[in-house]
Amino acid sequence: MAAREDTTGPTPRTTKDGVLAAVGPRLRELRRRHGMTLAELAERTGINESTLSRLEGGSRKPTLELLLPLAEVHAVPLDELVGAPRTGDPRIHIRPVTRDGLTYVPLSRPGGVQAHKLLIPPRPGAEPVPRTHEGFEWLYVLAGRLRLILGERTLVLTPGEAAEFDTHVPHWLGPDDDRTVELLVLFGHQGERAHLRARQGPLGDGTP
Repeated sequence: MAAREDTTGPTPRTTKDGVLAAVGPRLRELRRRHGMTLAELAERTGINESTLSRLEGGSRKPTLELLLPLAEVHAVPLDELVGAPRTGDPRIHIRPVTRDGLTYVPLSRPGGVQAHKLLIPPRPGAEPVPRTHEGFEWLYVLAGRLRLILGERTLVLTPGEAAEFDTHVPHWLGPDDDRTVELLVLFGHQGERAHLRARQGPLGDGTP
């Protein structure tokens, strides 16, 4: 009797279909995690809102042309969008994000507490406007002099000094002199959204 071919394992076709089907929910989760609407995402990527909706719903096939701007906006590697298996390489692929003169350098993969290197240039004439947002923040001064306004207090931190605080307390960060200040900052998803995603001004202009 001729041996039968084992067809119980996944075929290339079914494996590919499963990977593509998982892209939509993954994109939706990233967008919601960052607190963005479809309209906001469409504005930032140049992809129309209808296409984004169909892409998240699975009725539009994901293509490289669509995924590249989405990966850039969400600040994640392209292979994470398609669920590619990790290669075992522990290095982080750094993609700096510049927003209104501030530069954020991600030092960790998305998920959980986020680590960033933050560079805040001097803004002559800018008035500090302390603000609040959800979360808790920890920072460490790498270079320069940091002026930290926290509630009624004003502190100056120099390289090697650290601070942590509840971001429900009104706060503002900026250089204390005419040099750019460099920080190591840790915050959760709420803090990441407030810093990188909100339409308000950045830290250097007085927003958290």
